[in-house]
Amino acid sequence: MKLEIPNRKFLAYIFDCDGTLADTMPLHFRAWSRAMAEEGAEFPEATFYEWGGRPAVDIVASLNERCRLSMPPFETAQRKESYFLELLHEVEAIHPVVDMARRTRGFAPMAVASGGQRELVVATLDLLSIHDWFDAVICAEDYERGKPAPDPFLVAAARLGVDPEHCLVFEDSPTGIASAKAAGMEYVFVPRVGLSEPQKPPFPALDE
Repeated sequence: MKLEIPNRKFLAYIFDCDGTLADTMPLHFRAWSRAMAEEGAEFPEATFYEWGGRPAVDIVASLNERCRLSMPPFETAQRKESYFLELLHEVEAIHPVVDMARRTRGFAPMAVASGGQRELVVATLDLLSIHDWFDAVICAEDYERGKPAPDPFLVAAARLGVDPEHCLVFEDSPTGIASAKAAGMEYVFVPRVGLSEPQKPPFPALDE
C-alpha cells in the first residue's frame, strides 16, 4: 500500500480508526451480517463500505428506510457492536498508516476521529498498543452529527488546538473523506487492505 502524502507541513494529524489504523472493516461487516440475518435481511457489502465511518445507530436508521424494516436503532446497533467485540481479537494493524503515526508521534499532536462507539475504538487502539500515541480520541459520543458532516474532525482539531486548515486527515471511506473535506482539511486516502486493484478517490457522489 502506498500513501500519497501532501507535500507541505501540517501542524496536526487526525486518523480515522476502522479501516485506517486498524483492519477492522471485514470484522464489522461480519458483525453486521449476523445482526441483519437475525432480522431476515441483508446489508450489501458495497453499501457497507460506502457507509463506512457513520455511527451504527445512523446506519440502522438508513437500513430501516432502505429495506423497509423497523429495527430499533439503539438496540440493534448495540447487538451488532457486541458481535464485533467477539471478533476483535482477530484485528491487525494497517501497517503503512500505523508506521506514519509512529514516525509523527512526538513531533506533532495527533488525534483519532471515529464514527465508532468509544468502547470499541478504545478496545481496538488498546489491542494494537497505540492508544497512548494520541492526544485525543474522538468517538460517536463526542459530537452531534456524524460523518459525512464535519463535526468529528472539527472536534478533533479543537481538542488539539489547531486550526482545521493545518490538519491532515487519514481516511479510508467516501463518508470519511467527505467529512474531512467539509471540515476544510486535506486528506490522505487509505485504500482497502487486500484489494488486488488500487482504489482511487474522489468519490464524486459524496462531493456534491
